[in-house]
Amino acid sequence: MIARRKWLGIAFGTALVPAVALAQGGGILLFAAASLKNALDEIATAWAGDTGKPPPKISYAASSALARQIEQGAPADIFLSADLDWMDYVAARNLIQPETRVNLLGNKIVLIGPRDSKATVNLKAGVDLAKVLTNALRGGRLAMANVDAVPAGKYGKAALEKLGAWNGVKDSVAQAENVRAALLLVARGEAPLGIVYSTDAATEPNVRVVATFPEDSHLPIVYPVARIHDSRSADAKPFLDHLRSAKARTVFEKQGFSVLLRSAAST
Repeated sequence: MIARRKWLGIAFGTALVPAVALAQGGGILLFAAASLKNALDEIATAWAGDTGKPPPKISYAASSALARQIEQGAPADIFLSADLDWMDYVAARNLIQPETRVNLLGNKIVLIGPRDSKATVNLKAGVDLAKVLTNALRGGRLAMANVDAVPAGKYGKAALEKLGAWNGVKDSVAQAENVRAALLLVARGEAPLGIVYSTDAATEPNVRVVATFPEDSHLPIVYPVARIHDSRSADAKPFLDHLRSAKARTVFEKQGFSVLLRSAAST
């Protein structure tokens, strides 16, 4: 593992400057999937108000990018990933405290269009989805997060494969660096359709949900969280505990996430 001090030098050459800036000045540094921004911003602000402590600094990006930054020695305290694979990736490299790892949240993926879109798409079995999507795209692009690395893109590709549509639309996919970037392409009208989490669609008034993918068309969407092995913040554990609390649960559910950790209801 690259030492944190060395990572700071690497960061300036690898577009990781935002995380470096967040790391300066102490406090909690939380690395979180981009889809969590609205919920975590609210939770962090409320926690700071309740405790009198500085709000956690949060670096939002694709889980894949965050995991690789942690591997390079990024000075994060907590990692909240949008899938199990990238948490497994850092765990396999002994970069988290395994006893702190829990599966915190669930989500859904949806097909979206611009707010004024008239597109209708049936995602049920037996439908020629590739043809339906091609017609709905009208020569435009299907916005998705990177399908090889970013969780939302991986879930979306898996769903399209399961529904027999991937080969028919893969050449029309516009891949974005994270799910919020894919959301923005549709919100701006730059793509007639996109695949994002249902929670992302709920945050953006300029898109509408065209259809929801069947849950059995992809692996369950699970957001695990854990404390980083070399975390130095004394507030990391209290904030990690807070993410599992009833108060945080209320915010997550308001934003459309399902809370997987049942014990959160009583803490």
